[in-house]
Amino acid sequence: MHIPSFLRTASAVLLATASASAYTWKNVKIGGGGGFVPGIVFNPTTKGVAYARTDIGGLYSLNAADDSWKPLTDSIATSTGWNKWGIDAVATDPVDSKRVYAAVGMYTNSWDPNNGAIIRSADSGATWSSTSLSFKVGGNMPGRGMGERLAVDPKNNKIIYFGARSGNGLWKSVDQGVTFSKVSSFTAVGTYIADSSDTNGYSSDIQGLAWIVFDTNSTTTSGATSRIFVGTADKTNSVYVSNDAGSTWAAVSGQPTGYLPHKCKLSPLEHALYITYSDTSGPYDGGDGSVYRYDIGTSVWKNITPVSGSDLYFGFGGLAVDVQKSGTLMVASLNSWWPDAQIFRSNNSGATWTKIWEWSSYPDMNKYYGYSTSKAPWIAASRLSTDTKQLGWMIESLEIDPFDSNHWLYGTGLTVYGGHDLLKWDTVHNVSIASLADGIEETAVLGLAAPPGAPGGSLLLSAVGDVGGFRHTSLTTAPTSEFLTPAYTTNSDLDYAGNVPKTVVRIGNDATDTNGQVALSYDGGATWALDYGASSGTASGKVAISADADTVLWSSSTSGVLVSQYTSTFTAVSSLPSSAAIAADKRNGTVFYGGSAGKFYVSTNTGKTFTATATLGSATTVRNIEVNPTLAGDVWASTDVGLFHSSNYGKTFTQASGVTDVYGIALGKGAGTYWNVYALATYGGTAGLYMSADSGATWTGIQGSQGFGAISACCIAASADTTGLVYVGTNGRGIFYGVP
Repeated sequence: MHIPSFLRTASAVLLATASASAYTWKNVKIGGGGGFVPGIVFNPTTKGVAYARTDIGGLYSLNAADDSWKPLTDSIATSTGWNKWGIDAVATDPVDSKRVYAAVGMYTNSWDPNNGAIIRSADSGATWSSTSLSFKVGGNMPGRGMGERLAVDPKNNKIIYFGARSGNGLWKSVDQGVTFSKVSSFTAVGTYIADSSDTNGYSSDIQGLAWIVFDTNSTTTSGATSRIFVGTADKTNSVYVSNDAGSTWAAVSGQPTGYLPHKCKLSPLEHALYITYSDTSGPYDGGDGSVYRYDIGTSVWKNITPVSGSDLYFGFGGLAVDVQKSGTLMVASLNSWWPDAQIFRSNNSGATWTKIWEWSSYPDMNKYYGYSTSKAPWIAASRLSTDTKQLGWMIESLEIDPFDSNHWLYGTGLTVYGGHDLLKWDTVHNVSIASLADGIEETAVLGLAAPPGAPGGSLLLSAVGDVGGFRHTSLTTAPTSEFLTPAYTTNSDLDYAGNVPKTVVRIGNDATDTNGQVALSYDGGATWALDYGASSGTASGKVAISADADTVLWSSSTSGVLVSQYTSTFTAVSSLPSSAAIAADKRNGTVFYGGSAGKFYVSTNTGKTFTATATLGSATTVRNIEVNPTLAGDVWASTDVGLFHSSNYGKTFTQASGVTDVYGIALGKGAGTYWNVYALATYGGTAGLYMSADSGATWTGIQGSQGFGAISACCIAASADTTGLVYVGTNGRGIFYGVP
């Protein structure tokens, strides 16, 4: 596998360490995506070639035969290169369809220390080369649904344009992405700022350029496409054109103002542009907007917005043009949060429109579609039980296959929807919509637990951001439901009782919810009940449940450390510092452990009081505590200086050799007399996943070329039943499981 030059040294160390024991890694199937898909592009000249970009989960290619998707950017998402899972733009080469480009980087503010890059592949994403930029790229920033900001000249595929954020303007490559230089003649920078008062820089950065479109009907100038359009995030002049292959630029005369241009598509048969506009940059907002058609030949703009008046309470994002059917296009609302998104279709260049649903007699709706989530059954079973939005939200990507007018796809904040009978919209006005995101795994995983014996069939339990969490009875089949009753949008952590592994606790992260943010299950996570000992206003953090399942210890993010026995009211634990790492002994029901600022704490009275028992070397931070599932008093602690082990209830510790700067740790079934120890740590100067089969005396890298993103943002668990099986939860690419 190709490794970009700036990663070769570090990656070579990791691969050499792991070569003898590199694991095979696959995703635990959640299915359905689980996050925002802001951009989908089809190659215009080769059938079946398409790519989907995500905001935190990398880039994917379409497997046209079965509507599934293949991840392409895992190998470059190292611990230091975690930002490369943020994809702010993607371009497929119209001349050589095996070539694909992407602009990578997560944030333009201080949350991301790295500058962005343009990555390029000549083999459909199997291997990558990278060109570093002198500025940041924002795949998870406001306005990430605009696009595409990256485009390949259809008449000279050596030429690539990229529209940057943060006032960095327009950039051009003339060597297929090997180098880029700024286009000095293009002076617009896209000055829209979502919220100038935001002091952390997330919403107060300049949004920049929005999209680049080549006019394939135009002539060539010096071997390049003559006419190029660029959209910028401005509410005055926002659409610019060059008629001399980018030498000079001018604002297009007569253009609409007052809104931001989100998407632009060329209709070659009409020689016209279609542009969707919204009053904000998205992807969450949008309360007004418009749709325009620009006739390139006559330079005439026409307002073709599908609705007006009180029916217009959203902007417009997603835009699709059927290049085989002149005048056929579709647009999507951005955002209609109630009762559902709206999608419009026109067959006469926007003169008239039809809707995918409409009111019959309020509150009843006529839905002109059938709906299925068979590839991700939890979507219909869970999300739609508490949400009216069946069609989705944050719809910025909407595409019609250029080779098949029946095939369409659109991305939402949750999944990719689409179907294969779109032309029925124009005849019987009823189409089939299905979740078609199989293979896209882009969830942020916050906690994992693998109860021994798979109680109730639960091989793995996951706490997940935005989509709650899941009980995984299979690693290869999507769950049938999220955690429900209570349902928390985000579960922050979970734990099982060592002596009663069917009993599980999980915590939510919404301090504004009137319901308490603690739930208990007595059947391995299949069903849940609210723990009424938890009061509203307390949320998030870490949780542990005693071995005998009678006591819950909660290191909350809002109210310090709390404890509850027999579901009584949670009370403060003043003897353990706020935000402490916590764990329960898995065999002794009276013992809990804690760690903070380099000190280790023990409670022998079910968490009521804690006593500092040890200092962990020169550590200043205790990050995680992991307890042996079968041996009472056998406990491990990860810190900023290494990994520490105690076999006497935390009275004394021995530091494991080799590993430093340790984050997640897990114990799992091994081939020897003691458990395998897994650590997300730095070893030999390289951050990655390591395993010890001899109680931490020696370590072997097992990550291989699989990227997990930043190890500091990962969580891990290991199987007590299957030798060598380990799970890694990532911040953006879901859950991986690895086997030797």
